[in-house]
Amino acid sequence: MLKSISNIFKIPDLKKKVLFTALILIIYRLGSFIPIPGINAKAIEEFIGSASQGGGNLFGMFDLFVGGNLGRASVFALGIMPYITTSIVMQLLGGVIPFFERLKKEGAEGQKKIAQYTRYGTVVVASFNAIGITMFLRSIEGAVYNPGFFFIFTSVLTMVTGVMFIMWLGEQITENGIGNGISLIIFAGIIARYPQGFISMFQMVQAGAMSIFMVVAVLVVMIAVTASVVLVTEGVRKIPVQYAKRIVGRKVYGGQSTHIPLKVNTAGVIPIIFAQAILMFPRTIATFFKDSDFMNTIVQLLSPGAFLYTFFYVGLIIFFAYFYTAMVLNPIEMAENMKKYGGFIPGRKPGKRTADYINSVLVRITLPGAIFFAFVAVLPQFMQQWANLPFYFGGTGLIIIVGVALDTLQQIESQLVMRHYDGFMKKGKLRGRKG
Repeated sequence: MLKSISNIFKIPDLKKKVLFTALILIIYRLGSFIPIPGINAKAIEEFIGSASQGGGNLFGMFDLFVGGNLGRASVFALGIMPYITTSIVMQLLGGVIPFFERLKKEGAEGQKKIAQYTRYGTVVVASFNAIGITMFLRSIEGAVYNPGFFFIFTSVLTMVTGVMFIMWLGEQITENGIGNGISLIIFAGIIARYPQGFISMFQMVQAGAMSIFMVVAVLVVMIAVTASVVLVTEGVRKIPVQYAKRIVGRKVYGGQSTHIPLKVNTAGVIPIIFAQAILMFPRTIATFFKDSDFMNTIVQLLSPGAFLYTFFYVGLIIFFAYFYTAMVLNPIEMAENMKKYGGFIPGRKPGKRTADYINSVLVRITLPGAIFFAFVAVLPQFMQQWANLPFYFGGTGLIIIVGVALDTLQQIESQLVMRHYDGFMKKGKLRGRKG
């Protein structure tokens, strides 16, 4: 591993890309500590409190993805989430609206148009989010010095500009650095919380609030869960495909064997995000009606750790795993494309029989993947109750960290192998999430 890392800096082009990526991430982290004009950051941090650790309401969940920027009310308070939201919506629209479906099939020009619409949509979503967060900041006692129109205007403008600047930083990483820029920015925001979390844990040991045995047990669980997430994220079900020989003029095409790699977890972290948003929304609304007994009951029933919350949380994750997989993978289209180019699955007739078989495989492999990721999603509740862990481990953050790390390592591995250096894996091949 150390030799492979040293090899990175022996290749000038790869070294330049890695250092450029690190520089952009440093710029992003520095911007995370620049506050919005006219706010009292200390009052906001005190209000968000445990929610900023990934806890109990929609703002706390949002703050997790933006690396604590919301809790600090920085110029990057919205993070890159408006762009992610718009990208997911555009991807879903590509499966239900013919116009966007045609754009997806038009190759590079179609993708360019979709990217353009995504940027426009990002500005709209960011504007609405910025208005909502500005109103939220004004509702916190002592958080805003002069909560007038000028504050609203400057705050919205600052946050929307921050989103566009982060999006530009991500594009610079993708074009000139290593890895996917947008994913790495989210990765940097989430992982930045971990050092302080471990420091807090060892401070608890010194204070006698946590035993050494518990620390060792927690570290073992963390390593085991992380390894399991890597295993499931990398897991694929390979469906063999045979292409018949075709003679075109004097050339023979086809006659080769390949496979369709179906991911065990095609939907990735999307089902957990959707499930969290749906369950956290009623609790967030209820916080504005603290005097209502009915709303307080809703808060108790839908609090993390409550049986009803866990039941709905797991159920929604499994539902959205199937829903999103059905949106992004179309067995009928896959079967028609195979038939068009002379491909077939051994033992299955081309056409409807092939589509039915692919669909049945997807249904079977999606369930265990969804159940496992539902377990990872509820893991933070277990860790905080069992070990009194002072930071948020598991859930969406862990899945994103593992996925982005695998993607980035896969790109570095490819660069090393292409230049005849040993990669990170001596045996086998390191795959990214795209398989």
